[in-house]
Amino acid sequence: MRISRTLFFALVVSLAAPLFATVKVPQLSGFSVTQLVQGPILQRNYPDALPTLIETINDSTSFDIDLDPVFIEGFDDPKLLEHPVCYVNFGDRKDWELTDAEKKNLKGFLDRGGFLYIDAGINADFLRESNPAYSQSHSFAEWRVSPEVEAVFRDMYPGDRFRALPRDHSLFRAFHAGLPDAAVLPETVRDFVVNEKWPQGTYSAMGLMVNDRLAVLCMPILAMGWGQNELDQWTTFIGFRIREGAEGLSERLSEAAYTGTRFEVVREDGRQDVIYTQEEAMPAWVQEPGGDWRVFRYYYTPEISDYAHRFYTQLGVNVFVYAFTR
Repeated sequence: MRISRTLFFALVVSLAAPLFATVKVPQLSGFSVTQLVQGPILQRNYPDALPTLIETINDSTSFDIDLDPVFIEGFDDPKLLEHPVCYVNFGDRKDWELTDAEKKNLKGFLDRGGFLYIDAGINADFLRESNPAYSQSHSFAEWRVSPEVEAVFRDMYPGDRFRALPRDHSLFRAFHAGLPDAAVLPETVRDFVVNEKWPQGTYSAMGLMVNDRLAVLCMPILAMGWGQNELDQWTTFIGFRIREGAEGLSERLSEAAYTGTRFEVVREDGRQDVIYTQEEAMPAWVQEPGGDWRVFRYYYTPEISDYAHRFYTQLGVNVFVYAFTR
């Protein structure tokens, strides 16, 4: 359904009440999500991801969003202004130097109430510098957006910066609240997942405010956990990266010989962890600001993979419910 720009933004503004898991969302029909893909559409990352997520949203809520995104190749496309939400996987755009026409159109979209979600807009240095493709298959929590994204919006909104979304932000409770039942997880990973990895069903997220509202959202890659095939089977297998400590480990690691690469990542509190990798995109251990050292362990089981998919899906639902109803 084609709607005028004035009506579109009036509808977005009128649906601003916060939502929770037990509250019915308003009826929304005839809406589409815009998806930016620079280059051949069939070569985009995770082609099944967004349609599967939208189908889940429609099945779980009273929304009726078109399952097929409206594809655009650049932010200067007039279709950007015809729909309230734009999704882009950071890896689906190779060149993040926007033209003047793109900046003007994108700024107009955001200033008038549009919402831009950049999946994999957070990708740690150890992923980005080794091979950009790693940020599509490794979701690592950091509280710093990609330098390319930072540069785009620093130019468009010179007085504003991306800020960390607090754990109590309504986005994390827009439809689902908390984590899926973690009892299915092995004990080896459960405590870390519940208390450190995804506490209360939250994750690392950076937002840019425009006119006192969240207008641009960046997170580590979530799309790898959304897609299903025609048999309703997940299209990826996901493992967990867990930080583990032990008595005397800090002393041993601080004195250990090291031949790999060293990277710094920004924590939620603004301090930095020092990550040491020996294989590309595979952190081996970390030096934390308090002086503690921990190792990374990797776990792969069907239960872990299914749990990760369920969490990434419920978080994706929260993002889009928030975007359509804020």
